[in-house]
Amino acid sequence: MAKVLIGKYEGSIYREGDGFTGALTLGYGPDGKRRRLKRKGRTQAQVKDKLREAVRDLEAGLKGPQDYTVGEAVEDWLAKGLRGRAPGTVSNYRALADRHLITRIGHIKLRELGADDVDAWLDGLTDKLSTRSLRLVHGILKRAIRQAQARDRVMRNVAELTSTPKGREGRPSKALTLQQATAVLESAKGSRLHAYVVLSLLTGIRTEEARALRWEHVVAWTGEKAGWRPVGEVGFDHEKLAIYIWRSVRSHGDTKTKKSRRTLELPAKAAQALRGHHAGQAAQRLKAGRAWQDNGLVFCSPTGTPLDAANVRRAFRLITKKAGIGEKWSPRELRHSFVSIMSDGGLSIEEIADLCGHSSPAVTGEVYRHQLKPVITKGAAAVNAVFGGSPPEPEPSVDEGARSA
Repeated sequence: MAKVLIGKYEGSIYREGDGFTGALTLGYGPDGKRRRLKRKGRTQAQVKDKLREAVRDLEAGLKGPQDYTVGEAVEDWLAKGLRGRAPGTVSNYRALADRHLITRIGHIKLRELGADDVDAWLDGLTDKLSTRSLRLVHGILKRAIRQAQARDRVMRNVAELTSTPKGREGRPSKALTLQQATAVLESAKGSRLHAYVVLSLLTGIRTEEARALRWEHVVAWTGEKAGWRPVGEVGFDHEKLAIYIWRSVRSHGDTKTKKSRRTLELPAKAAQALRGHHAGQAAQRLKAGRAWQDNGLVFCSPTGTPLDAANVRRAFRLITKKAGIGEKWSPRELRHSFVSIMSDGGLSIEEIADLCGHSSPAVTGEVYRHQLKPVITKGAAAVNAVFGGSPPEPEPSVDEGARSA
């Protein structure tokens, strides 16, 4: 048996079985019993190193097993750190973590994870994930380690010390031309998504807002005395209809931002589609009988339950295929198309920002920069008008060229 002194703690290392065991005396607990710290190894040197490491962790206030891995930290965060999130969000994080994080670096002990390990892991994903997805998986690791820090299982968050690299180019969002939009509206007739497509394209509401829209938030103008009243009270037989965009399918049920809460008067074509949809839903409700679940939703399944986003995407692709523009379209691009068509129609970026529920025109310009009609040539045209000279022929932008193709 060999006596050892590690820091302020005395102990011994002795042979046990095929290896050695080291034990340090840490003092006495409130119950009067002696507290001991033990580590095992194949050699005395190995045991001594383990005891030193254990003492460092003890003095740093770290708790939990030393072999606690990155994968275990991520699993703990997925179980505790996503409470209250929407099921779709949880599922997305779970899929990203399982496929790109746990399988790659989950085996590494959390206390041994270094910034170089994180950099190497992220660099290995740059040809597989978009920049947005890389940010998401990097964020998962940061939050998982942050939770482990809060529970004294690791000293520092090395993931916070690294930068997210640029990933592969994702599929850019695109917008329907006016001709394509007209074809989509026509091919949507007869589809259960007809009113959904019309409303999304002609008002620019987000897909998450459309799926959360309730009949109580569809209102009609009844005159100055009564103002806007829900169609459930006053019916559809009014010239002006509007929708209150107050909800979304996000976990908290609110819109994306406070500015996203807005009221939109409906164009005639959208109001007409909604009238027809209301009558069709009433017939659907009778057909479903007791199976009908009254959630008050404008757009719902044949039994009244909320629409599934994946089912909406599949149904929309069938509509675009029928319209002759292929299947590589998503419902969210109806919003992009609205911005593009309104910009071509002469609406200012400030007006489009209000319609889209953006916090500022700057957000509109950043998110929909490819859909907005270029106006940079206006300065040159004004100067030519004041000072004379032949105005230059404006060069079409990439998007304008694509629209005319």
